[in-house]
Amino acid sequence: MPFSVDVSNRPEHGTRLLQQAFDGAVPPLVQAFSTALGRFDDALFDRAERAGPSQAAFLDGMRELRRRRDEIVARFRSHLDRCWKSLEDRTPLSAESVLIDPQTSGLSLVSDQELESRLAARNLASVISRECKLVLVRLDRRLGHLAGGLELDNDTNPVGPEHIGLAVHEAFSSSDLSLEVRLVVIKLCERELAPVIGRIYEALDERLVQLNVLPQVAPAAGARRRTMESPVPSPAPATGEDFFGTVPEEPSAPGWAARFTQRMAGMRRAMGGQGPDGHFVGNDADAGVLLEALHHFLQETRQHREANPHDAGQGQGAGYGESVGGGERPLSQREMMSVLSVLQASPSATLRAAIGDTGESLSQRLKSEVLSGASQLGVDPGQARLSPMDEDAIDLVGMLFDVMLDERELDGRPRELIGRLVVPFVKVALLDRRMFVQKTHPARRLLNVLAEACEGNTGESAAERTLMTKVEEVIDRLVAEFNENLAVFLTLEEEFRDFLSQHKRRIEVAERRAAEIQRGQERLEAARTRTNAELDQRLQGRQVPQAIEDFLRQPWAHHVTMAVLRESDDGAALADALHLADGVLAAVDQAQAQQANVAWLEAERAGLVRVFASVGVTGDQANAAINALRETLQAVAASRPDLEKALPELPTVSLPRPVEPEAAPIALVGGTDTLDFDATDAEHFRKLPVGTWLDFIDKDNRVQAGKLSWVSPISSRLLFVNRRGVRFCVASPEELAVMVRMGRLRKHHEQDAFDAAMQGVIDRLDTGVQRGSAEV
Repeated sequence: MPFSVDVSNRPEHGTRLLQQAFDGAVPPLVQAFSTALGRFDDALFDRAERAGPSQAAFLDGMRELRRRRDEIVARFRSHLDRCWKSLEDRTPLSAESVLIDPQTSGLSLVSDQELESRLAARNLASVISRECKLVLVRLDRRLGHLAGGLELDNDTNPVGPEHIGLAVHEAFSSSDLSLEVRLVVIKLCERELAPVIGRIYEALDERLVQLNVLPQVAPAAGARRRTMESPVPSPAPATGEDFFGTVPEEPSAPGWAARFTQRMAGMRRAMGGQGPDGHFVGNDADAGVLLEALHHFLQETRQHREANPHDAGQGQGAGYGESVGGGERPLSQREMMSVLSVLQASPSATLRAAIGDTGESLSQRLKSEVLSGASQLGVDPGQARLSPMDEDAIDLVGMLFDVMLDERELDGRPRELIGRLVVPFVKVALLDRRMFVQKTHPARRLLNVLAEACEGNTGESAAERTLMTKVEEVIDRLVAEFNENLAVFLTLEEEFRDFLSQHKRRIEVAERRAAEIQRGQERLEAARTRTNAELDQRLQGRQVPQAIEDFLRQPWAHHVTMAVLRESDDGAALADALHLADGVLAAVDQAQAQQANVAWLEAERAGLVRVFASVGVTGDQANAAINALRETLQAVAASRPDLEKALPELPTVSLPRPVEPEAAPIALVGGTDTLDFDATDAEHFRKLPVGTWLDFIDKDNRVQAGKLSWVSPISSRLLFVNRRGVRFCVASPEELAVMVRMGRLRKHHEQDAFDAAMQGVIDRLDTGVQRGSAEV
């Protein structure tokens, strides 16, 4: 029978197994790197022969690699050894933290060469991650289990792709190589290492299984098969299990790629390609097919629009014929870059107006501005047009920003700032089309973090205003520094992500504060409910003198409420207060039977003093109040209501009022006892883990994501906060189930801004094609 190793109580055995895992991972990886390095001579020589002016750099690089080969291999191993030592110490090293902290990594974050090298190393890690995704999931679990139950991922696995990429970067960091040669060398590592590393991972995984380390962890074939069989997820029903069901997603593939899976399958067959139909794997070949599919999709929409001229203003951008002006020569890339650089530094008033106008197509405006700018540089507008690929790039970027500005919560200053990125991103698209299909691309990573900072940021708090100032600073630097070197995106993204992480820590504080406020409010509500119940139980159907009722409903009720808040329902203070109330009412009963129990009143004087003190009545005032109670009881016993004594005027004491949510956009439904909802949904909400995000839809169909921050142990209500950590919805599981049935609550799909906008682009293109086909 298979069993898994439990190393929690067997540290020596765990250490021995870790050593065996080390032997099966690090030395083979080092050997693979050393072997690959030995093959670089031929590849570099071939490049030198056709490198033209750079030939000397490649020949020098060959000599440098031969001369420092041992040092390069040692530096590669040193990084992996350090990562493994961190795992053994149960403090796995984060690849991201190594990149952020130059003192930890010993890596410079200043020069363009360094930044380009790091970007190339990250691309290497992405390739390995895509090729070895399934086995890496198993290795993460098994190595984490061996290290004492740690949770490892791509960022912390000591022999994972991220750390291998860092090891390669570190290996060559001290070598005297030109930037061009360095990037070629890292690309060669990608070609030579990726297949070998996959086999090393598989061998290590099999070895751990033989050592009975979590042998029950099997390949996620079922999950992969489901993804392949259902490449285009249908909208999830709003009730039952399906509302919460998930379909595993290919992490390396853009989420919007599902729209193209069937097209890609047909293109594969047409081109004689191999692979499962309809499945986007995410390797370089698939990325190329996906880009080609985008190109054909854009062509198709243009053809439909040309056949239906009245659709030309639907925000899809002009067709080729609309932008060529009858000319023949396409603008060269240098001319395009020159025009865009001018627009980047000084956007025209019409372009700025288009960014602020939801009714104008940015694609059309951008193409018009490019052709107009080209004429100002001396290009004859009658002989100029855009090349098909350049027009694709402008169309995609224009539509991407149209969707982002229209469909995300970007108003006022945030909209203006994000709009300033349009021209730089057109330049990126012209330089590197992989931006549209590569989730780790530095340009889209920067756009994602900037959009995250801007979305819903109204500048209400000092922290939000500080964040917007930082966003403006980053965009100013990008506009000023970006020419044709993508390294600036990596620099700015890393700097801003670090700043954003600090802002998120402030949000966490706000979130905890919201939970504390809600907890206090619910405790107060519970205390009031308990007090009212005790009062109703004792006064219902009874006639008591006014002074006695005033005592019970004011100072005593306040005292009981505070006792419940301080000590809960079973504290000594509450028991004493209830005993006191019973005694007072027993004295009233005796007085109404013409038996004044003044002795009891004196015996309970200390308790009465505490009650009056809780509302600020002390000293002589407290004695006067107790005397009023005594005289009232004596008057009742004597059947002389005219002699009853009123309590002296008491201070106005009020308990804290419930805190209202800030600008709550969600108005909850009421009367859930009479509305229809799915009990299965309600049960799911009762078990919903803290930290889960849901999408709330208001009466105007605007969507706001809410995070489950706290579940009340008193009422079982769920507290949701927005992305600023501010409370905006508190609801019971039943109320949430009703919202599901009414279509006002749905599962949240955590998509980054770029991916979500691309999905919107595909939706708009698809709608245009379908409308055109229907009209034809």
